[in-house]
Amino acid sequence: MKIKGGCHCRAVRFEAEVGAPPLPVLDCNCSVCRMTGFLHLVVPHDRFALLSGEEALTSYRFGTGTAEHLFCRHCGVKSFYQPRSHPDAWSVNAHCLDEGVALDVTEFDGKNWDAAKATLDDSDAAG
Repeated sequence: MKIKGGCHCRAVRFEAEVGAPPLPVLDCNCSVCRMTGFLHLVVPHDRFALLSGEEALTSYRFGTGTAEHLFCRHCGVKSFYQPRSHPDAWSVNAHCLDEGVALDVTEFDGKNWDAAKATLDDSDAAG
């Protein structure tokens, strides 16, 4: 199934190929995800395309600096980013999809990232 989405001002637009609904998403309780309301839909790099807005993206890193949080510099929305948990995939914010789609939400204990990372497997990736 093809999904499309992007930021609030529509400067950043993407599309991705994912499996059939309900799509598996992670609801992380770490400080940045909790504060931004991010719902993680993990999409392999080769199944994701940035359609527009690369020049509108600005980067933020914290902690280990491994994850690259990408925000639209115009509206401030983080529609996708490079997570440290899945270095070969993007984490797409399910809240930023154009169309509503059924989701299978799993809580992820990002507050205790090192222990929680061990619980992730390939089934946590979309499709």
